[in-house]
Amino acid sequence: MIPAGYLFKRLALRPEWIKNPTVKDIYSVSGCGSADFADYINYWKHNGWWFFNKPGDMVEIIEREGLECSALTLFYYEVFEQQYNDREKQWTAIVPEKSFATDVEQPASATLEGYDVVSFFAGSSPECSPLFCNSLAEELPVNEHCLFDNFDFAKEALEAGKFANCEPGPYRIFGVYKAPS
Repeated sequence: MIPAGYLFKRLALRPEWIKNPTVKDIYSVSGCGSADFADYINYWKHNGWWFFNKPGDMVEIIEREGLECSALTLFYYEVFEQQYNDREKQWTAIVPEKSFATDVEQPASATLEGYDVVSFFAGSSPECSPLFCNSLAEELPVNEHCLFDNFDFAKEALEAGKFANCEPGPYRIFGVYKAPS
């Protein structure tokens, strides 16, 4: 797994339309479930993985937007070094966008919460997390945060076609960590 960066999010509770009672809240990488802290792309402070190299890189945006930090949860992400093309049924190497500085400061401590599978049709920022966005959490074994408990479950589900006909791929697997803020 490659350090991908940080993102503050506003956590959402499980919506009624997700019928899996195991799910309590949504830790998805995409902004579809738990919203990103701001529309941060337009500030051009993100790294080549479209996250932030360190939490402090988001502070200027938070202050400029007048956001309340106590309502935000800090996540740290790692990304698997390959993405899965579900049409061609193959893994290919990925690298961060070279035009953005990518020098992720790893957290002194963080808690692994699970693994998310995220679509990257446009190849830049995270698009959809089908476990949440397409209700796959009702069919696949997920934890209370709507994530896979381990990497192997995520990889095997992709290779077995469980994400077929959800969102246009390719798909990337992320380790989702809750970090102290």
